[in-house]
Amino acid sequence: MRSPRPLPTTLVAVLAALVTLLVPGPAHAAPPGIPDAATARTQLAALTVAPEAGMSGYSRDKFPHWITRGGCTTRQTVLKRDGSDVTTGANCRVESGTWVSPYDGATLTSPSKVDIDHIVPLAESWRSGAAEWTTPRRQDFANDLDHPQLLAASASSNRSKGDQDPADWQPTADFHCAYARMWVSVKHTWELAVDEDEKAALDEMLGTC
Repeated sequence: MRSPRPLPTTLVAVLAALVTLLVPGPAHAAPPGIPDAATARTQLAALTVAPEAGMSGYSRDKFPHWITRGGCTTRQTVLKRDGSDVTTGANCRVESGTWVSPYDGATLTSPSKVDIDHIVPLAESWRSGAAEWTTPRRQDFANDLDHPQLLAASASSNRSKGDQDPADWQPTADFHCAYARMWVSVKHTWELAVDEDEKAALDEMLGTC
């Protein structure tokens, strides 16, 4: 009985490339629910445009996080979702892994160097309507794993961003399209307002898509 003939080298290479394309590495994981650019533009047009309110009464304690669900905190869940080769220990503690920060392209190999960023910062949400919410609603917002609100990023880029909106802070240019789509989606989902400068910046960023 004849042995099967080996596949041509070129065909093997093509198949390997297809596998790579079809099975992306988890280091490039993204939050769920990111809309396409056309949908984001429609959502942006539907947002209420209003001046930002003040910070009176604001406290991060009014947005309880990180809560525990399924044995893991929200932070631990995002670390596992957005990293590659992530190992965990007792109580879902993330011990090691690799994370690529989309804000600045930094590669991080220690969980302690990774921040979980709120795409729409808590203080920004307060100025945009969350001041009127109940504490349970603010908790849901601060721990939202169902929409593109949470993202693993380098601590330095997250601290640089602070509570600024896209009119005052933006990630590296190659992430403008995705960042704007996520920001718009979160504000649309949670019915938060945008100010005029913020809307103009988002419109410009969506133009890069």
